[in-house]
Amino acid sequence: MKYGEHLKANISPVYGEAAYLDYDRLDDIIRELSDFAPSSADLENRQVSLTTPPPTNSRGLAQDARGMTEETFLKKIDAELTKCENFTLEKVTELRQKIVEAENMIDVQSNEKVTELADTIANDFLTLEKYVNLNFMGFHKILKKHDKYLPNNPCKTFYVSRMHGQAWVRGDYSDLVVRLSQIYSRIREDHVAKENNDASQSFLRSTTKYWVKTEDVSRVKYFILRHLPVFLQKTSTGESDSQFTNSVYVDNDQLELYHGRLDKSPGAIALRMRWYGLGDPKTVFVERKTHNDKWTGEVSVKERFIIDESEVHQVMTNTYPIAEKKQAMLDKGKSQKDADEWETLVREVTQVCVSKQLVPTVRTQCMRTAFQIPFDATVRVSLDTNLCMISERGYDLQDMKVWHRDPRSVLQNNELHRFPHAVLEIKLELKGGNMTPPQWVLDLQNSGLLYECHKYSKYCHGCAVLLPEDVRCVPYWVDDISLREAIIASGARRVLADAEAGAGPGANAIYDHLLPFGDSTNNRKDTAVGRTNVSAAASMGLAGPKKSNGDAALTFYDGYYDEEEGEDQKCHWMFPFCSRFNYAEAVVAPTSIQKIEPKTFFANERTYLHWLHYAVILSSIASSILAFSDESGESWGEWYALALLPISLGFCLYALYTYLWRADQIRSRIPARWDDPFGPLVLGGTVAFVLIMNFCTKLYEILENEWASAEL
Repeated sequence: MKYGEHLKANISPVYGEAAYLDYDRLDDIIRELSDFAPSSADLENRQVSLTTPPPTNSRGLAQDARGMTEETFLKKIDAELTKCENFTLEKVTELRQKIVEAENMIDVQSNEKVTELADTIANDFLTLEKYVNLNFMGFHKILKKHDKYLPNNPCKTFYVSRMHGQAWVRGDYSDLVVRLSQIYSRIREDHVAKENNDASQSFLRSTTKYWVKTEDVSRVKYFILRHLPVFLQKTSTGESDSQFTNSVYVDNDQLELYHGRLDKSPGAIALRMRWYGLGDPKTVFVERKTHNDKWTGEVSVKERFIIDESEVHQVMTNTYPIAEKKQAMLDKGKSQKDADEWETLVREVTQVCVSKQLVPTVRTQCMRTAFQIPFDATVRVSLDTNLCMISERGYDLQDMKVWHRDPRSVLQNNELHRFPHAVLEIKLELKGGNMTPPQWVLDLQNSGLLYECHKYSKYCHGCAVLLPEDVRCVPYWVDDISLREAIIASGARRVLADAEAGAGPGANAIYDHLLPFGDSTNNRKDTAVGRTNVSAAASMGLAGPKKSNGDAALTFYDGYYDEEEGEDQKCHWMFPFCSRFNYAEAVVAPTSIQKIEPKTFFANERTYLHWLHYAVILSSIASSILAFSDESGESWGEWYALALLPISLGFCLYALYTYLWRADQIRSRIPARWDDPFGPLVLGGTVAFVLIMNFCTKLYEILENEWASAEL
């Protein structure tokens, strides 16, 4: 299928074909131009004569009298770009008007009608985003085709750069997300919790991290805001749903903290200074993350305290006036307990900075969108977009007075790494060590839009890519095929596990299933569908799990073979709220990476021994029956014992098979069920059948003897 046919197949009936890129006409112009082969421009001749006939074409023939020139194609491209931009801006204006209507309806209409209008606005925006993506891809393909058939007059680079600068592509319409979030929040009547003003703020959370494709960011946002409002920090202007976030991580020359976090050593810490907003930092959050293995009974915790930017130097050099600050806290009415906890945290942080000789190492920058009921951390979701890592090595620290790069400095390629995906974190507050996610969180996890990356760390990724000469080992996810180009662009090819980089496959030869999109030998970049397991019926059309609460997660899976590119093209479009569509049911299976604790291996061994125990009991019973039965061979006991012996052997074989199978599942962390729902039923049913047969036979013998006695 050509892209023109694919474009027509995905045209929105509401928009109509005229609103989309006229791909076929542009394709015809390219073919006509290539047939008569126009001449390339003479770049050296700086003078022309207006009475001289036009030059011959590239075949040495006179120019076509039809007037078909390269300018015809360029004018058509300009007209199509203008059409797409005007149409997009028109639709955005209509959406903003609908939002005003929904805001005015909240107090006068029922929640059902307001929710229906809000859902319509969300779906209309996603339809518009699909329109933009279809045309954006169409321009890329038609310009690539132009340069392929008309290599003497390439224009793709110029027009792609121009397209990226136009409002319909680069426009930030996140204000729609904020206003929709406020509408849903008012409908839900969210209760704002009391702000935590503790000087030392600690968080006990269960965190799961996912990668999100750029084209799926809006769908994920609209899915979440229907259940959680956008949480705007105090430093935010409120005009956007996201905040510019900087985090400077500190470490020593040996990258001791990096390797500790990567190895998940008990008590391993990560230390960073974070600030929000553009420009130079004013308020800085000093945060410490401490890792603990859950199976030990401890939980990982994040602690932080707030300082002024001018005090960062004192914290890093252990000259921070802790006693004075503590007394000031007590004078302001803080409790003695809070002040003591704050003092303990600050003293530990300042001491570790000096004892381990920590210096700025890596900075992460992103636009962070937080979804949370204000000051209620029960469920918190953060989405980091435009994520990049910056090296903080190679400049004069001036005795720790300078702790982050000058924003005016120009970065080299090996000092900057742009992460190609958005990163989503779902954080659940731990209550008594057990927190069951809400149903909508499970629905989001199973929507097919999230790609779980087990224990992903922005800091570990930044160190591995920006400091490849200093790291002794790298995280497993660097081998993911979707990161390859970005890592090579940052000059860190040596960390990749392939022959070209001079490195072996490492652990990913066994654990390649942990990679969300596969590696260079098992590329799943175009076929991976997050956590959703699409059924065969769904693959023929459209699919999505229908929610029990009436919410619909409708996913359109489009796939076609591009005859021009010579490769499969796959994409999917999701409309999270469209309950008015009819769609096929999909089989959805939770496929999160299994968490392994030492007791899991012991549990597998215990299960194996339990099965062997019952096999020994059955074989002992059978052997005893055979030993005390008649030697004539006509006794029913012998047949009964002979029936039990193969069953006991089956118990042994089944125990060995399931032990080895489950050990492989545990070792590979296979994202599936580790129990066997059928084997125990078969073996148990066989034993029950033999017992019933023995009971019936013995009962028949007793009754037969009684009948014989009665006749006598």
